[in-house]
Amino acid sequence: MLFPAGSKENGNQKKTGMILVKGTVRLIGSDNFPQLVISGSEDQWYVKGEDWDKLYDLQHKTVTVEGRETVTEMRFASGLFAGTRRELQNIRIIRIGE
Repeated sequence: MLFPAGSKENGNQKKTGMILVKGTVRLIGSDNFPQLVISGSEDQWYVKGEDWDKLYDLQHKTVTVEGRETVTEMRFASGLFAGTRRELQNIRIIRIGE
């Protein structure tokens, strides 16, 4: 079981402010739990639900966007570090394509 960092169970969540992201828009997950992400060269940002419609039709395209980043350290129930999840919201598309 994973707990987001901002939960009472474990972890740490912080909003880092507005950032510029360049990457490929991809749909990941399963039919029951699809998620839209922007995959950059070193990181991956999960697109929050309210911005889904802006980027859904741009799958497999490279985009440059500006958005508010939230970074969450994920932890197992035991407290062991499980990874970092980066989310973007309030997205504004700057450029489509290279």
